[in-house]
Amino acid sequence: MDFSVVGQKIKELRKNIGLSQEELADGICTQAQVSKIEKGDVFPYASTLFLISRKLGVDVNYFFDIGMTPRLDYVQEVSKQLQIARRNMDYNEIKEIVNAEEENPLFFNNNRNLQILQWHKGIYQFELNKNIENAENILRNAISLTHTTDKIWSEREIEILLTIGVMYSEQGHLEEALEIYHEVKNHIVTLPNLADFTLKTRLYYNIARVLTKLMDIDESIQFCNEAIDWCVQKDNMYLLGELHYHIGYNYELKGELEYAQKYMEKALIVFELQADDKFIQYIRKKIESLSK
Repeated sequence: MDFSVVGQKIKELRKNIGLSQEELADGICTQAQVSKIEKGDVFPYASTLFLISRKLGVDVNYFFDIGMTPRLDYVQEVSKQLQIARRNMDYNEIKEIVNAEEENPLFFNNNRNLQILQWHKGIYQFELNKNIENAENILRNAISLTHTTDKIWSEREIEILLTIGVMYSEQGHLEEALEIYHEVKNHIVTLPNLADFTLKTRLYYNIARVLTKLMDIDESIQFCNEAIDWCVQKDNMYLLGELHYHIGYNYELKGELEYAQKYMEKALIVFELQADDKFIQYIRKKIESLSK
């Protein structure tokens, strides 16, 4: 590992947010130790690096990556393009990117980087071929690339497991999906701090959707409410509109149309704030129908 690169990045991040060495060191180590770390003279203990990463607002794995991966900027750009394609549900684009990078030494010589490709390979294999068994094998192998202990799962490993749950849900294997989702929930609980707040939101939303399909309406509403509380706690609007809509949909299924309309109206406000046109017209029609 290149200690000097890690030290330089810590110094850069520290200056970007306006912290002195003494302020960064406060509650973690001495100012002299921070100075040595930034110069590359020493490498911090894992616990020290974790605390530094939290204060600088980055995932601790970021420092391990830049210390062990040349051209990390290229790897990050590929990861970004895969994320964009995933959100746009452009699975052919995901396939092209993965196929183009599989022979790249930046990926096949580094398990954490290779995991990114294998994760997305499992996604496009399922979405394009609908072979859940093959896709799950790829995703399980992707997890095993970095998974060293059953006690603690990394956020990415948890997210890959969540992907498997989503696949089972989409195939209508609801009980299997719910079992995986609860496994994901147990792993999230063991993490001292979530870098990606949306992971928990996505999990609870997916659990709620499965519970609705299983007609366990009240528990579905409970998970939606817990997810909304989490969004508010973290000051994050991701899926906030969908969660309010889903509560409204649950109340509609229960025949409690007044409550259904109330939550649909809350969902509409969120989607209008986000300028999310694909849902706005649909929800307006739902509200109009409920009001009649």
